[in-house]
Amino acid sequence: MISKDSLQFLEDLKQNNYREWFQANQKRYEEYKKDYRRMVEAFVAEMSKGDESLSHLEFKDCSFRINKDIRFSKDKSPYKTNMGIWMSTGNKNTNLAGYYVHIEKGAGFIAAGVYNPDANDLKKIRSEIAGFYEDLEDIVADADFKKIYGGLERTENNSLKKAPKDYPKDHPAIEFLKLKNFVAVAKISDKEIESKDFIKETSKKLLVLKPLVEFLNRGLTTE
Repeated sequence: MISKDSLQFLEDLKQNNYREWFQANQKRYEEYKKDYRRMVEAFVAEMSKGDESLSHLEFKDCSFRINKDIRFSKDKSPYKTNMGIWMSTGNKNTNLAGYYVHIEKGAGFIAAGVYNPDANDLKKIRSEIAGFYEDLEDIVADADFKKIYGGLERTENNSLKKAPKDYPKDHPAIEFLKLKNFVAVAKISDKEIESKDFIKETSKKLLVLKPLVEFLNRGLTTE
């Protein structure tokens, strides 16, 4: 599990998100980085038991720099205040589907799928759905999927109001085809994050989404 010191460091950074404070707390940050590496390695080891395609992953493949890219953001605070872990058979520079763990006090969540695909990848995913939508229907109808995640994330910003180009409005999978992102998300509580079984129990929940990840990657990697 993540240490209380690391969680406190993130909370303190949230309240003091500027370079001078960060520089003055370099020792705490160094300890946080060690804990971050331990968390990533433990998650990869646990997740690989159920998804062997992740077994090759290293810390650099799954972690994120603490520095934010603020070039195009209204929020100019320079540092991330959460621990993010991304696990995919691809890497952070590809848009293959994968699993994500977001550790942040009061705002933790887990997710899997493809977020913000580019136009070419979106076309591939929609083609896979159009041809094999029954497979996706079976995936989201799974009892554990429905219990933990409810379904694929559907928000006003994540769904087209009309059928996408090249698809009829009466296509049997039209509600899937309207999606812009293809993710399932579940909140995780602070109590879960601080539990000694956090990695094991969270991995169980994430692996429920393995069929979704495989379905999406099938579409993304099939010419």
